[in-house]
Amino acid sequence: MSVETGQRSRKDLACTADANAYQKAFGADLKRRVVDDGEPFAVVQADTPHEIFHAMDIPIVTNQWWSAYISAKQLSSRYFDVMAAKGYPANSCRYCSLGLACTLANDPATAPWGGLPTPTVLVARLTCDCIQHVFAQWAEALGTDFFPMEAPAWDVQDANWFAKSNRDWDEVFQPDRIALMVAEMRDLIVLLERKTERRFDEAKFMHLMEQINVQEGYIHEAAQLIGRTRPSPVSIADQMPNTMIPQWHRGSDWAVAHAKRFRDEVFARVAAGEAAASNERIRLMWIGAGVWHDPGFYQALEARLGAVFVWSMYMPFAGPQYIRELKGRPMDALASRICSMNEVLHLPPWMSGWMVAEAARCGIDAAIMLVPPDNRLSQSGTKLTAQALEAAGTPVLMLDADMVDAKKWDHDRMVSTVAEFLAKAGLA
Repeated sequence: MSVETGQRSRKDLACTADANAYQKAFGADLKRRVVDDGEPFAVVQADTPHEIFHAMDIPIVTNQWWSAYISAKQLSSRYFDVMAAKGYPANSCRYCSLGLACTLANDPATAPWGGLPTPTVLVARLTCDCIQHVFAQWAEALGTDFFPMEAPAWDVQDANWFAKSNRDWDEVFQPDRIALMVAEMRDLIVLLERKTERRFDEAKFMHLMEQINVQEGYIHEAAQLIGRTRPSPVSIADQMPNTMIPQWHRGSDWAVAHAKRFRDEVFARVAAGEAAASNERIRLMWIGAGVWHDPGFYQALEARLGAVFVWSMYMPFAGPQYIRELKGRPMDALASRICSMNEVLHLPPWMSGWMVAEAARCGIDAAIMLVPPDNRLSQSGTKLTAQALEAAGTPVLMLDADMVDAKKWDHDRMVSTVAEFLAKAGLA
């Protein structure tokens, strides 16, 4: 079947519906602020310093969130056809270029919000060759500025970075890389103050960073409990929204309160003996961004095989990558988080070292890895990470599919592929 009709996932937690409702209301309010009221706003990559914008009360549209939003509305295929018709290569990176495709389509009748208005600035780290081309052309199409941020090489190749990142971040992520990121963030603040007439408040920023530590601490506690509990109290169908939606608002009163509520609900389910699948026999790890056009995929084999996706990068990432001992240097602490975000998710030895450790911590039986054929960054370290997992005893299935482009995705075929892989691995 084609997934253009959509496959819904089952949600077990009450707080999941609240998170989705909050994000829906936020989307409506964001549209009002930037489309109807004409407030300044920015389009930014996920691995950029959102905290700067939050501290200045400047709304942001995150490129990855925008892409997932477009994909969930089943519009990706139409927009990528427009890109191809305009002469763009058929193998353009889907995740990063879908927003550009929507702008180039210039079809207010189909576009979410009728299309994006002109943002104050577009911001992206230059983490791969295509980013600067996508964002430069997008900024030109929207008639605004592009603020690129460097992604310098990381010389400290410590596969055990996650055990030291909360406290020793100034050493783990390299002082020179942190200093460069701080300098660029200061330049970004100058640009934003000039273009928006809003001021950066150091005290407000410090409070925000402190609150982020509290929020991520709640998520970390829940992740640790889920990892050691058999059967898992919740699958990633509940983990993803309750982690990622608060992350888009990290440090806000709502985000901190919701993270605590999520943690408490997970603890309550464990205490009551409730599970995502009471017949859990196979614990699965999902590596890569979510398949935003088919969320029901993750629960398709629970009843049939007792195969439960108990791990994805979003939730356990909160502890090692977001929590920082501030040391009176909140800007440096933020820089240490930003300058390493893509590296620890996509490049060895950081990606492979962390995921091998996480598979052991969570008792993972097999890993399913998304390998988008046209997303160079998502391909960079996946094969080496697959080799590391298999060497550690975790079989890996690599799926040739895209997180936002549903053209080559077939729900039934993908579910069957996973089932066959589990059978061949002797797990089903």
